Amino acid sequence: MSQSDQPAAAKPGAPVLIPAGKTFTPDEITFFKDKGTRTLEQAIAEADLLVSCPHSGDAVPAELAEFLAPEFTQRLQFDYSDRTTGPVVRAWAQLDPRIIYVENPHPRLLRDPNRARPANLGAQLREAFNRVREAGAWNKVDLTGVDTIRPVTFSFFPLLRVPDSDAELEAMVRAFESVAERGLGVYESTRNSIRNAMVAAAAERVKNGGRAQVTTLSFHDTMNHTTTRDGAVNVLRAPADQLPDVVALSNRGDAQGNRRGEDVITMDAEALRALADCHRTGFDVAFDADVALNTPYLGSQEIIASGERFRNLTDSTFTLESGSGKVQLGAVQAEFLREYLLGPSATAALQLPGTGWPDEDTEWTATLGRHCMASWDEFRAWFALQED
Repeated sequence: MSQSDQPAAAKPGAPVLIPAGKTFTPDEITFFKDKGTRTLEQAIAEADLLVSCPHSGDAVPAELAEFLAPEFTQRLQFDYSDRTTGPVVRAWAQLDPRIIYVENPHPRLLRDPNRARPANLGAQLREAFNRVREAGAWNKVDLTGVDTIRPVTFSFFPLLRVPDSDAELEAMVRAFESVAERGLGVYESTRNSIRNAMVAAAAERVKNGGRAQVTTLSFHDTMNHTTTRDGAVNVLRAPADQLPDVVALSNRGDAQGNRRGEDVITMDAEALRALADCHRTGFDVAFDADVALNTPYLGSQEIIASGERFRNLTDSTFTLESGSGKVQLGAVQAEFLREYLLGPSATAALQLPGTGWPDEDTEWTATLGRHCMASWDEFRAWFALQED
């Protein structure tokens, strides 16, 4: 949900809730230029980039409010989301007829779509709670492999009440899974169906010759600072965990975009390096410190799934043959520095204690949308110059 669409919190600093029973439709979470006068089918026929924001939602379905930890504030709620991503990509989608944007309306605490969905969500959540209990409240805990639903934030602040019994845990899992189908499930199915339709449309365009590209972009943000107990977001992350000054682009490879050992990559390495240069141009920055590859993140489930889908289509290459034409496929994750997306004023406000969240700088959001479009226009120009 966008900031303007979200219901007001019950009191200052209280978590923002989605009204009980709300079910989202694909149309509500899908955005493209001239929506209303241009159909989704027309957009798919022209688009070469599918952007998804798996962590853009932050409002919690009211049905799950009983499971929230009492320490959970609006600032922690928004900090645990990628709140700045949705407005930026919506602004971009209003400008660029070649992108389609699908937005997750549910928060990642419901179930993180950028993690592989476990076969047994209850067993995984039970293990996560066990680790939290063993570590003790507010203490650092390793949730590697069991963080599809996290009981605590990345700063180890309580998100969810720790169940007192297996019966309570099972009730929580049932509620989470039921509610997820009203938003998160809609997001996942919409994202996947549009991705498949875009590939099919591109293949149809080039079957009599020529070249096209289809890329999926999983769009995120992360702060280089974490929160304190009083809500101030001012604890600098360790150097190894810090993002570059603008964005990290990831394809599951190394710092040059190449394969790491036997691990597969999700986008051609040369294309990823070109995309990084295009972002330096589009965002008017000059250095490796501004745009980096696979640092500190390699990219997660969304690009892994798209990469696997594309490899199945192309015999483990990035080129789909269609008649006498070719379609270049790729999946990339963009992790933007949240301080950069927020702007200096909002960032300064968040470094002070509090329970609320600063207002969006809409002019800066519009500028960021233009920078995104400029970056991908540069990438399209690069692609057009490549020889078969």
